[in-house]
Amino acid sequence: MRQFGEEFATHIASGATTLCWCWRIVRTDGVTLGFSDHDAILGFGGTEFEPAHGLDGGETVQKLGAQTETAEVLGVLHSDAISEDDIALGRYDGARVESWRVNWRDVGQRELIRVDTIGEITREDGVFRAELRSGQHAMNAPRGRLYQHMCDARLGDGRCKKNIETGAFRGSAIVTGIADATSVVVSGLDGFGVGWFSHGVARWDTGRRVGIEETIVRHDGATLGFDRPVGDWIEIGDTLTVYAGCDKRFATCGGKFANAINFQGFPHIPGNDFVLRYPGTEDRLDGRAVVR
Repeated sequence: MRQFGEEFATHIASGATTLCWCWRIVRTDGVTLGFSDHDAILGFGGTEFEPAHGLDGGETVQKLGAQTETAEVLGVLHSDAISEDDIALGRYDGARVESWRVNWRDVGQRELIRVDTIGEITREDGVFRAELRSGQHAMNAPRGRLYQHMCDARLGDGRCKKNIETGAFRGSAIVTGIADATSVVVSGLDGFGVGWFSHGVARWDTGRRVGIEETIVRHDGATLGFDRPVGDWIEIGDTLTVYAGCDKRFATCGGKFANAINFQGFPHIPGNDFVLRYPGTEDRLDGRAVVR
């Protein structure tokens, strides 16, 4: 059974409560927002919780064991808080949501009821519906490493150790045209060969997609192709920083980046062809190793 603080428990036991819900949302880009189903602004913990214009908490299903608990928040989209563009651009994917039960007459009397992450968000006719997933959801994420030929590090991270902030592996580009929903025409990359940024990453520095990273699937001269639609949220003149691509192969790690010593794959493990191989007439079958 949950144990509340003495003052908060006394307020609940009084039978005449003045309680409301407050939600603190911390996005993965560091932006913090506060909302409440109360009709006035409340403040605590360095966050102001504004009336949410129709934000409402749904039913929470409690489960035993390691099952993922889910809840739901329903709200009306409005540009001053949660905009449809921000949802569509994924700015709330994986955001941390704290659900507080608060005495709006004395916000010092409050309790943190649950902490969740935002899962699936659906939107329709100006209304959004956000699924809140409990901490047990993290247990469904893969842990550890897989033995595979390909590298499982991210280019430039602490395991890869390659510095990609140098001019050879980083470029700055300006959008000069929109080829289609997933491709843009840019200037500023003339000094790099075709395909240099394929399998790389682009980070938008200006425009409506500022701060968002995209995976580059195609670099064809002045054209960059991404793994998802971008055309509806960019304009000519938007700028982006692009990083050289790595296809995770051992040959690329050594040849393109001179970083084979830090390769995080297992290029020499036997593959399926070894498992399916059968003895040949020229093989020595006396138990000794065969050198080919």
